[in-house]
Amino acid sequence: MQPSLSLCCLLLLCCALSNAALRKPKKAAAPVEANDTAKSQTEAPQKTATAPQTLARGWGDDIEWAQTYEEALAKSRTSKKPLMVIHHLEDCPYSQALKAAFVADPLAQKLAKEDFIMINLVHPVADENQSPDGHYVPRIMFVDPSMTVRTDLTGRYGNRLYAYESGDIPELVTNMKKANVLLHTEL
Repeated sequence: MQPSLSLCCLLLLCCALSNAALRKPKKAAAPVEANDTAKSQTEAPQKTATAPQTLARGWGDDIEWAQTYEEALAKSRTSKKPLMVIHHLEDCPYSQALKAAFVADPLAQKLAKEDFIMINLVHPVADENQSPDGHYVPRIMFVDPSMTVRTDLTGRYGNRLYAYESGDIPELVTNMKKANVLLHTEL
């Protein structure tokens, strides 16, 4: 029984690695002339380089984004503003659709900019409170300044409590307002 289990695990690992290799962007080779080697080597990165990734990752350039989860918790505590944590993946179509809807909603952007400490994460955090019902994406959670995850502010899905889809922006905005109202009455 164990050899077949090992074989299955090995096959799954190979599939995952090959998928990751296929998704990795390939660099284009720059043409090099014999008498222009130094010049072409300095120009090659400029030809293939893309715009630098900002902390916003497309979720709203006018919003101030925290760099790490720990930094976001500290800012939340000192500013007495709730923290909004967006867990997503860059290549997930559901994350991309939610991102587009979030950016297109002026009220969501205004609330995020003025009333919250914001962070969007593409990697899991060590805080197990950030994944009480799984590590699915996209998921959005609220943390109050006392560092308590707000389990009462959830989306509309019973099997993925903190999931939001692109059509759920009105519910997300409502939860953002509740995070602020409850925060000010509790503190």
